[in-house]
Amino acid sequence: MVEIAVIDYDMGNLHSACKGLEKAGAKPKITDSPREIEQAAGVVLPGVGAFDPAMQQIRRRNLEKPIKEAIASGKPFLGICLGLQILFEASEEGQQEGLGVIPGQVKRFLAEPNLTIPQMGWNQLELTQTDLNLWKGLPRQPYVYFVHSYYVQPLETEITAATVTHGSQTVTAAIAAGNLQAVQFHPEKSSLNGLKILANFVKKVSKNENLRE
Repeated sequence: MVEIAVIDYDMGNLHSACKGLEKAGAKPKITDSPREIEQAAGVVLPGVGAFDPAMQQIRRRNLEKPIKEAIASGKPFLGICLGLQILFEASEEGQQEGLGVIPGQVKRFLAEPNLTIPQMGWNQLELTQTDLNLWKGLPRQPYVYFVHSYYVQPLETEITAATVTHGSQTVTAAIAAGNLQAVQFHPEKSSLNGLKILANFVKKVSKNENLRE
């Protein structure tokens, strides 16, 4: 059973993410220790809340360097919800600089008649990187669970792995670039489709760990 570090920066329900990873066959470990993040076979960066407090907490706990080093190391890395957004350079939600791992911005949904902001509830993904291991075994337009008012807008559009349409706006719902993958929705709240996504990530971690041994 592979050990996956779930980064604790006091933003979000870490236990829900851990429960989903356990069901998917992993051994999750909640941690803010740079050493434990470095030693883990894979890393998950979850998050619920606002951009600025998240970045303030990451810097207060000296986690910016360990996160960037984990991504640069090539080990499987999964960002979830706010954990996707803070990978970017900046957000319209606040003033703090993001981690800047991914060039691009975090944008707010534009107001439309009868459009609910935040987007809260089930919506369908349109998979754009259809051969991505994370999507293996899913239908072409799987339903997943969202709670967000902001979305990411990567500068390099080819890293978009899935989109979602809310009102008239079609936006990035997931990104993938090598070992780095991140999703705007909550797989741990997305029933069987979410569990399948987490299981696919755990399989990727296991395969990567076996190659290292």
